[in-house]
Amino acid sequence: MPRYRLTIEYDGTGYSGWQTQKNARSVQGTLIRAAEQLFGGAVEVQGAGRTDAGVHALAQAAHLEAAETLAPRKILEGLNDRLPSNINVLSVEKAPARFHARHHALARTYLYLISTCRTAFGKRYVWWVRDALNVERMQTACRLFEGFHDFASFADRRLDREASTRVKIDRMEVVPAGSLIVLRVTGSHFLWKMVRRITGVLVEVGRGGLSPADVEGMLRKFSDIPAKLTAPPSGLFLVQVLYE
Repeated sequence: MPRYRLTIEYDGTGYSGWQTQKNARSVQGTLIRAAEQLFGGAVEVQGAGRTDAGVHALAQAAHLEAAETLAPRKILEGLNDRLPSNINVLSVEKAPARFHARHHALARTYLYLISTCRTAFGKRYVWWVRDALNVERMQTACRLFEGFHDFASFADRRLDREASTRVKIDRMEVVPAGSLIVLRVTGSHFLWKMVRRITGVLVEVGRGGLSPADVEGMLRKFSDIPAKLTAPPSGLFLVQVLYE
C-alpha cells in the first residue's frame, strides 16, 4: 500500500489534542476523516508526536497510508479542500513503505511563548505572565535540563505508566524577543505535559519563587511542585520533527 509523509500545521485551540479519542474532536481524527473522503476508503494516519489539548503545531510530521495511489499534489489539495481552516497540510511526499512518522523521528523541537504584556490578538498563542521575570535566572536554570535526566517530576504518568521517564534534552534556551520570552527545547522525545511543566518551573524561577538549585533537586528526586506550576497549553508549539 502506498505511504506518504505529511507536514501539517494546526491551531490546537478547541481540539482535544493530536490523538484520536472517543467523543472528542482531535486533529488526527479530523485528518483521517478528510483523507477517507479523499481516498474513498479506510486510511491510516500516524503522527510524530501526541500534542496535548490546546497545543499547536507549525510542522507536525505524519505518515498516511491508503489503498489507492494519488499524486502528492492531489493529496495536498484534496486534504486542504476538506479540512477546516485551522488545520493545513503544508507538504506531501511519497515515503518508503516502512517509514513511520513517530518511530523514525530522531528528535523534536518545541517552542513556548511567554508574553510579558496583555495581547488582544495573540491570547490563544501565548501565556501572559503579569509578574516581572528575571530572564537571566531563567537562562541559568534552563541549562540544567540539558543532557540525559529522569523527568519523573515533570511528567503526567496517567497515559504511560510503564514508559521510562528518562529523556535526553539536546538543547534548551530562553530568549527574550520584544514583549515575548521564548523557550526553545529540542529532545529525543517528550513526556505528557513535560514541556509545559518545565515552562511553569522556569517562570517561577524568573519570578524568584524557585532557585536553579531547586530545579536541580527536582531532577534528582521526585517533586510534585512542577505539576502545580503546569503552564497553559496556549503558548506551546511543535515546530520541527527531525529525521535522518
